[in-house]
Amino acid sequence: MRSRFNVSADLLLLVVAFIWGTSYGVVKSALLVYPVLGLLALRFGITFVLLAPALRALGPLRWRQRFGIAGAGCVLLGIFLAETYGVQLTRASNAAFLISLCVVMTPLVEWVWLKRSPRGIEWLAAGLSLLGAFLIGGGRLALAPGDALVVLAALLRAINVCATKRVMQAGAVSPLTMTAVQSGVVSLGCAALALGLARAGIHSQWQPLPPLLRHAGFWAIVLYLVAGCTLFAFFVQNYAVHRSTPTRVSLLMGSEPVFGALFAWVWLGEHLPPVAWVGGGLIVLGSWLASSLTAHHPKRMEAAARPASDASPTHTISPDLLMQREP
Repeated sequence: MRSRFNVSADLLLLVVAFIWGTSYGVVKSALLVYPVLGLLALRFGITFVLLAPALRALGPLRWRQRFGIAGAGCVLLGIFLAETYGVQLTRASNAAFLISLCVVMTPLVEWVWLKRSPRGIEWLAAGLSLLGAFLIGGGRLALAPGDALVVLAALLRAINVCATKRVMQAGAVSPLTMTAVQSGVVSLGCAALALGLARAGIHSQWQPLPPLLRHAGFWAIVLYLVAGCTLFAFFVQNYAVHRSTPTRVSLLMGSEPVFGALFAWVWLGEHLPPVAWVGGGLIVLGSWLASSLTAHHPKRMEAAARPASDASPTHTISPDLLMQREP
């Protein structure tokens, strides 16, 4: 019988998929008021301040572990720079679906980096997601600048999932601490970039904060991005990556673009043709296949999901063990 622990993790990932799906529409609205670097610095700066107490857990860590965590934060910085600029330059629904290409890229990254060869059903689920994204694009892969940036963000997302898994394998850092460090790196990086551009004479990314009374909607979006899309969502994803495989997490998040397109239709009035909705259905099917993996091999999945503190004292859950214990 599949443990309630794993079921709750899957349900939480689907909730995150919905929240992140809505983020494309609300971010596009916020960018009408405030620039990309300023918005990211503000969003993740507030998050970092709220999570600062969690940084105490970094004290006992070695410098190598700290650099690994900071490196994962740098990857996240690249993700949001590419993704947010991409959202600004393309339709929110396009961005929501193109980011799903990380589902296809994650097994390849995991294969190269973590030495875990993807199973056949994982390739099938990833292939369905890729076909769905292809149909959503109207049967063509014409990459406008905004679309290309979102595809780059998808690749960086795949790398980030694997990097987070590798950093958290030893159980030395909690998801909350991981999220705090990532937020600090993203906020500091965006603020430094905006200030550097301002000193170079490009002031478009370094602007005063919008007045609260005149731009209450903007601040409501910032609050939603911090509380929902950042604090809750990143904590859940890091929590799930620690107890699952990178490919499984990415596939469960495959429903995100469907939620994103629906929200863009309601929030921004964007419309998609019927073939695009067929593509969205294929992506949901890919996510369902990912969820069904555990049902066929619950004992092996529980072994793979077990925290490192429960593993054999001679080794933690290494990439080789992940390969062997996969369903």
